[in-house]
Amino acid sequence: MKKPTPLASGAKKKRILIIEDERPLAHAMELKLNHDGFETTVALNGADGLKKALTGDYHLILLDLILPEVDGFTILQELRSKKMKTPVVVLSNLAQLEDQTKAKELGAKEYLVKANVPLADIVTMVQQFL
Repeated sequence: MKKPTPLASGAKKKRILIIEDERPLAHAMELKLNHDGFETTVALNGADGLKKALTGDYHLILLDLILPEVDGFTILQELRSKKMKTPVVVLSNLAQLEDQTKAKELGAKEYLVKANVPLADIVTMVQQFL
């Protein structure tokens, strides 16, 4: 019989908001993070993601930068202007140093280039933040 995890014994799950417009990647992250004991919410465009980020109680936000409706840089600016303390990890295929610098200046705690990071490493990084 499988030993119960701390989450199974009543601990509250950590909530993660995934703002990612690539449906297969968003779904894969959602499945993997849920499997590892996190509670996830997915937003497939920037406008929906910003609304959820501002109204939800999340422990971490995983944020793409290139999004329909509202881009990730604008989301970072809005979260900063509202003094939101939720840590944000950027997952983007923008690999230029200036994009990474801009995201971190706007409050991103970490910046990962999606094409270079396996899903398992993303989960490991999430666990380190939480």
